[in-house]
Amino acid sequence: MLILGIETSCDETAVAVVENGKKIHSSLVASQVELHKEFYGIVPEVASRKHLEVILPLIKKSLGEAKVSLKDIDAVAVTSGPGLFGSLLIGVSVAKGIAFSLNLPLVGINHLEAHLYAAFLAFPEPSFPLVGLIISGGHTELVYLSKEGKYKLLGSTRDDAAGEAFDKVARILELGYPGGPIIEKIAQKGDASNIRLPMPKFKEETLDFSFSGLKTAVLYKVKNFRKKNLPLPSEDIAASFQLQVAKIIGERIAEATSLKKVKQVIIGGGVASNRFIREYLSRKFMGKLKIFIPPPALCTDNAAMVAALAYNKLKQGKTSPLSLEAKPNLKACS
Repeated sequence: MLILGIETSCDETAVAVVENGKKIHSSLVASQVELHKEFYGIVPEVASRKHLEVILPLIKKSLGEAKVSLKDIDAVAVTSGPGLFGSLLIGVSVAKGIAFSLNLPLVGINHLEAHLYAAFLAFPEPSFPLVGLIISGGHTELVYLSKEGKYKLLGSTRDDAAGEAFDKVARILELGYPGGPIIEKIAQKGDASNIRLPMPKFKEETLDFSFSGLKTAVLYKVKNFRKKNLPLPSEDIAASFQLQVAKIIGERIAEATSLKKVKQVIIGGGVASNRFIREYLSRKFMGKLKIFIPPPALCTDNAAMVAALAYNKLKQGKTSPLSLEAKPNLKACS
């Protein structure tokens, strides 16, 4: 079964053709990073216009790379939420049009669930029950997967998402946008032990996350250096910040797996493409847990994960009506 996947939840236009939920025939992404750099963040109206401009040519190119035509497609999958309403609307509208015109099954996909499912696309080994973690620019969610399609939210961020914190710290350090790749790069030259940053503290036991205090601590460090007219050790600050984020993530994984008595963890989302965090988690849990993190191309927003998850839903007889709507506030466990 060939499934055409479409992903437009935020600022990346992505199209993929995936066979039987596993074999990727094509997976293309049109990035908007250069468009949003000057704003240090995503401008929804700009993102929507760009999606509208590139989505049809990208579908044509993806089909060509897969060496198939629309007549060969068996179903259409599209991210219906969460995300930016205008961006989601472009993808959903195009997907509905294709499904209607060719009388194909339509499958609306939860973007967060797709990020988790990317691990199953990349690896054959993960098995239920397990703990899943989504760490991206807009979301930080910890979930328990008791069986296929059964999710329970364990914890989420109370303020900034992990990727959002990276962007804000990069802006504080005047490094540019997007913050994740820039901080990862300069942190390689820094020494985290030279700058002490706090771990978040909660009054009660929780599996929630908080990155706002860490970001604010960086801001005060920077202000202090500038007040004293001292050279700003951006590399050391970046290294310390990145290490603390990795520690926070590692701490929550350890607590969640202990609580649920599981030995496997799947991780998805753009922040999961950070090599330092990947290596930190691998070292921390070596011999204790099996950590499954997809290749970076499947961590960031892509349509292959959308098409792969749709195949799984189709096997269960789950399809969406042509009245499918964009749902910007769709929850992780919906």
